[in-house]
Amino acid sequence: MAKNEKTSKRVGKKASKQLRDPKTSKDAKSVAGSALTQRPDKKKKKK
Repeated sequence: MAKNEKTSKRVGKKASKQLRDPKTSKDAKSVAGSALTQRPDKKKKKK
């Protein structure tokens, strides 16, 4: 993946919601999973 290809926070939230919904089709879950893998990694909080 190129460095400039990132899924937005809004799309990431929608993708997460789709993955948790048991009524979502297998294909839709596949697309949602792809979108989430393109989200930037979370920054770790310093203690």
